[in-house]
Amino acid sequence: MTKTNAKKFSLSVAPTFKAPVAIAIPGAGEAQIIFTFKHRTKDELKEFMESLKAADTEDGPNDADVLLDIASGWDLDEPFDAASLEMLTQRYMGAAQAVIGAYFGELTGARTKN
Repeated sequence: MTKTNAKKFSLSVAPTFKAPVAIAIPGAGEAQIIFTFKHRTKDELKEFMESLKAADTEDGPNDADVLLDIASGWDLDEPFDAASLEMLTQRYMGAAQAVIGAYFGELTGARTKN
């Protein structure tokens, strides 16, 4: 964990932040993609989580829609849009869970153990 100097700490946060996400590649390990995530306050995150639970039906948002709601970019050459995110989530079945997990982990300060 990287310690931040108190002089650099601010109660005003940037609207976005970047974080790496490990995406499993079947038969080839994993790759790291740097996502640009949208910051949410504690209350906004709670509201977002409740909206996901309420929409947890067959008619609810698909994975690409959820990823568009939490992120605004990535470090891939492909465009960051619904079509590319749909390809990502269809071709790499654990990708949506990995991205969402990284997002919640970064916002809440939770760290995953390898």
